[in-house]
Amino acid sequence: MGDGRVPVTVIGLGMMGRALARAFLAGEHPTTVWNRTAGRAEELVAAGAAGADSVAAAVSASPLVVVCVRDYQAAYEILGPVSDALAGRLLVNLTSGTSAQARAMAGWAAERGAGYLDGAIMMTPPGIGTAEAVILYGGPSETFAAHRPALTALGGGTIHLGADVGLASVYDVALLGIMWSTFNGFMHAAALVGSENVPATTFLPLARQWLTGVASFLTPYAEQIDTGDYTASDATLETHLSPVEHLIEESRARGIDATAAEYTKRLVEEAVANGHALDSYARIVEHFTPALRA
Repeated sequence: MGDGRVPVTVIGLGMMGRALARAFLAGEHPTTVWNRTAGRAEELVAAGAAGADSVAAAVSASPLVVVCVRDYQAAYEILGPVSDALAGRLLVNLTSGTSAQARAMAGWAAERGAGYLDGAIMMTPPGIGTAEAVILYGGPSETFAAHRPALTALGGGTIHLGADVGLASVYDVALLGIMWSTFNGFMHAAALVGSENVPATTFLPLARQWLTGVASFLTPYAEQIDTGDYTASDATLETHLSPVEHLIEESRARGIDATAAEYTKRLVEEAVANGHALDSYARIVEHFTPALRA
């Protein structure tokens, strides 16, 4: 196993870290693993990984060191005492955090002579290593290109966003924001139809179809945001007010929390009050953009 494949070390063997190590093993990369709780390595060692007896040994074992731990502070605590061993290696940090933390760690790694990529995993552990798994990376293009073959073992959706190591963290939370907004919208909708004794599973097919249609609006809205031309081609902002008021009324009548709908109403009313009643919904981006509100 591993003929011609880059050796990889995986530090941190929680559910995600173990999934990463299994994917590297499946890709026939010689894989060394280490975790502060040694017992978590047993299954991987049985599958062919080398279990390091110390973090220093783990770092020294491979030119590509992947870290996936609780947070950036944990990464510093683990790597700090052995940071000299990072010189000449690539540190790939797949720990969840902020763009500021990513940029700070890139500087920390550079001071120790290590290359650095920061990544965001947009997949649950069971999906790691599949064609559908999306992992976003930020860092120098040449560094990413040199290690892309190994990193692709983790998922078919291996994407380099650019040289800024902080981009992956920004994309991560931006996409999660879309996810949570969608989840909350569905929960609210399920509560509404549920108040009429409609099971969520009965409502689901129409909800899925509706979301496909809603997604189709994003292309023109993105173009409008980039150009600053918010000419309505579907519906004006003022036409949204009546339906959202109906949503609030129906929710309140059933004792269902209408906070999200009330917030939407405030956003639309603000834009209308600012003279944008005939613009498209994309104009709402200005509420979230400090420079445009100034």
